[in-house]
Amino acid sequence: MKIFMMVGKYSAKAIEGMGADRTKGAIDLIEKSGGKVNNIYALLGRRDLLLIVELPDIEAAMKVSMKLSKLTGISFETLPAIEVEKFDEMVKDI
Repeated sequence: MKIFMMVGKYSAKAIEGMGADRTKGAIDLIEKSGGKVNNIYALLGRRDLLLIVELPDIEAAMKVSMKLSKLTGISFETLPAIEVEKFDEMVKDI
């Protein structure tokens, strides 16, 4: 499983549907796509939402991002991530 940060921005329509039921629907969608939700945070600033998820690969992440946008009206920027320990190992010879 790969880690992805999904950073979301609410549209005016997305604000209307906020709530625990939609959050559960989003979690179910991710799980049905073979993923796992590690954390979800509400944010202040330029972005409104942060999901930290695990998904099988980049293709699954792209599909989930598009499905979530369709379901919620939230626009997502989906970013791959690795643990800093793996990053340190990867760059030690650079």
